[in-house]
Amino acid sequence: MKIGFIGLGLMGSRMANNLLKKGNMLFVFNRTKEKAKNLTEKGAVFCDSIAELALQSEVLITMLTAPDVVEQAALGTDGFLNSLEKNSIWIDCSTVNPEFSKLMATQSEQKGIHFLDAPVSGTITPAEKGELTFLIGGNKEDVEFCMPLFESMGKKILHVGENGKGTALKMVINLLLGQAITGFSEGLLLGESLGISKQTLLDILLGGPVAAPFLSGKKNKFLQNNFETEFPLQLMLKDLRLALSEAKSKNIILPLTAGAEEIFKFADEAGMGEDDFSAVYKFLNGGR
Repeated sequence: MKIGFIGLGLMGSRMANNLLKKGNMLFVFNRTKEKAKNLTEKGAVFCDSIAELALQSEVLITMLTAPDVVEQAALGTDGFLNSLEKNSIWIDCSTVNPEFSKLMATQSEQKGIHFLDAPVSGTITPAEKGELTFLIGGNKEDVEFCMPLFESMGKKILHVGENGKGTALKMVINLLLGQAITGFSEGLLLGESLGISKQTLLDILLGGPVAAPFLSGKKNKFLQNNFETEFPLQLMLKDLRLALSEAKSKNIILPLTAGAEEIFKFADEAGMGEDDFSAVYKFLNGGR
């Protein structure tokens, strides 16, 4: 299958590599061409424009940072929706808000393009291993047609419902991740201030009933104060803001999310935006 892939960041580059491993003909585009080098050395074709990539693609996948970036790629001067052939499929794996996904579905339909919102749950290690979870909104037949691609990149494929539902579930998941990492960091700091060693706290709390399971994967980051990026803090901040905006439009109050967003905002302003989102612990600890 001829696959186009736009967005070769921490996640996208690994996802694209797994598609290449399965023998797909892969066409790639990234604003920074250097990020495509590893893929082109393995047989991927770098396209000089988004429109050129779209002309080559039966299925086009985007993995971009925010709704405005996705919209520019799709509908801008060089936008791929003007170049994809009718009945092509666009899979958007970006983390955006549900209303945006619904808008992109409508824009795609007007061009005769099938659209799936398919954000992923998981960080760079499962992305590299092809073990991501896909949360998909869209037509069942389109999901089934693309299943070999999803299975090349992930181990759990969840069709949540119509367009926007995949994005909606991803928004809920990231809201919970942001709250959990903030609450755990506060508990860890309180325990340390009361004289319990960090090692003891982590050994007892992680894997127990009060800590979210994903936190076990952050143990060494807390122990070593090494917050090398798996999921950037600035992107978690973006996701929390999307959730708050969506909640406001539905007249729902999310006070815990608002508190977490405030903490992430200050951490970002303190220069930790490109660190892993677990660096919120470092921020709460005065940058130590």
